[in-house]
Amino acid sequence: MAEITNYKYRVEPQDVDFTLRASAPSVVNYILNTAGLDAHNKGFGVEVLQRQSLSWVLSRLSVEIDSLPAQYDEFKVATWINEFNRLSSTRNFTLHDRSGMQFARAVSQWCMINIESRTVADMSSLEDTYRAAMVACPSPCGKPARIGAIDPQHHITRPVVYSDLDFNRHVNTLRYIEMIFNALPIERIERNEGMRIDINFIAEGRWGQTLDIGHATDGNRTNFEIKADDGRTLCRARVEWR
Repeated sequence: MAEITNYKYRVEPQDVDFTLRASAPSVVNYILNTAGLDAHNKGFGVEVLQRQSLSWVLSRLSVEIDSLPAQYDEFKVATWINEFNRLSSTRNFTLHDRSGMQFARAVSQWCMINIESRTVADMSSLEDTYRAAMVACPSPCGKPARIGAIDPQHHITRPVVYSDLDFNRHVNTLRYIEMIFNALPIERIERNEGMRIDINFIAEGRWGQTLDIGHATDGNRTNFEIKADDGRTLCRARVEWR
């Protein structure tokens, strides 16, 4: 069994919003960058998989944020893998400030795709490497919730452009998170309240499509369904204020 790995960061000016605190999308970005860095350091990063025409794809993510760090605050992200099977793996995260206080946590579920066929791939070939990286530690919060279809109260449309694409040539996770937060009332964001974000990825968003960001609010919870212009649902998400 491996140990939990820690990575140190600092909130840089490009990561803050008008409150001079890290935006929620930038916190998610630190989490996902840590996932990529740790996979690279442990021998199963994207650059290794691509030699076999494979790549990682995030299927579900849950993030709980108690408070957002301020510009130039130093913090660390701890990460570990505690579940693995031939179709998915679970990677966990906790975020701690300089004093060691935990201010956020996350659970991510990943699958592997064949880049050429764009279909889910069997991860059995990574079993030995993955087993060596496993940590006997439970997830720090609830796993990503399954989010059903919604009846949107509001819609925003936008095209998929060059800057939305990642190394898999589809809309990257951070862009979806940004779309979601751009649709929320700015007053809620300004309060720096605790929140939980759940997101389910269903299909790939591709260059040239026009996306419909539908959302509906019920009390402290806003549900989202993002669709392509052919009617396919690409992802569903929920932000709940605490």
